[in-house]
Amino acid sequence: MRFRSLIPALALTLGTLFAQDANQQLVQRLKSQPVARVNGTVLTQGDLLREMYTIFPYARTHNGFPKAMESDIRVGAMKMIEFEELVYQDARRRGLTITPAKLDRAMADFKAEFSAEEYKAYLTGEMGGSLDKLRAQIRRSMLIDLALKMQVTDRAVTTLAEAKIYYDQNPNEFRIPESYAVQTISIFPPNNAKPSQLKETVKRANDALLRAKATKTYNDFGLLAEQLSDDDYRVNMGDHHAVDRAKLPPDLVPAILSMKPGQMSGLIQVGQAFCIVRLNSHIPQGMKSFAEVKDDLRGRLEKKKTEQLRQALNRRLRAAAKVEEL
Repeated sequence: MRFRSLIPALALTLGTLFAQDANQQLVQRLKSQPVARVNGTVLTQGDLLREMYTIFPYARTHNGFPKAMESDIRVGAMKMIEFEELVYQDARRRGLTITPAKLDRAMADFKAEFSAEEYKAYLTGEMGGSLDKLRAQIRRSMLIDLALKMQVTDRAVTTLAEAKIYYDQNPNEFRIPESYAVQTISIFPPNNAKPSQLKETVKRANDALLRAKATKTYNDFGLLAEQLSDDDYRVNMGDHHAVDRAKLPPDLVPAILSMKPGQMSGLIQVGQAFCIVRLNSHIPQGMKSFAEVKDDLRGRLEKKKTEQLRQALNRRLRAAAKVEEL
């Protein structure tokens, strides 16, 4: 529910952010400083900062917003609070309502998110001690949720039949290229290696091959890769997962094409480095079935439709509104 964004975490409110400031009147002025007007309704610095923290919640642990990102975060937050105010005003014009019982439950849910001390501090610092003000804020958020559900979420629902039509009309999205799932152990020499170091690299590679040949399973090979391999895949048990045949490293292709699943190569020299490859599976070229992709596809289509509907709603509401950024 959107009312949760009233305070993503107690420490993220302006009141808490400036809790060490002795001049609380200054704090209140900063919180209430206007940043925009939407059809005459003032949006404040407090509204903007809360939304910025919603977009980038890591700011608390990063001592603020990264300088390279702060401007974009602020712009995104400004557009969001303006959009929500437009949606709220539209909901009121259309006569949408929240029943007292639902509002009571939402008030209780909101209170349950905090300890008694945190709730009291929030109510005092952010709402001036007024339960009526908190109730109005939560009612506003619920009206925004309701309006978005009616105009966006419900309309973005994608049926199985619609997903199937998309699947049939876009076959290239679901084609599977011929692929090979492999694991590797790679032994690299030091940079600018001396002859003695190259000799040591060859010894390490041969020792690794002897140990690799003694492995019988994916896990055995993977654990060995974690111990011995110098490539980045060692942190994932040497697993490259399925690699499109066209994207296989050229030096490894002949060995991979000659193996059957479960087999491994000998030492394959790549420059001054050496690689051992285990083939886990060969995936022939084909096409994913609708049954395999239907759930993910519906999710993708609904996400895309949701964004399109939100953008269309935003354009429509802005076209009939006066929005001023201060």
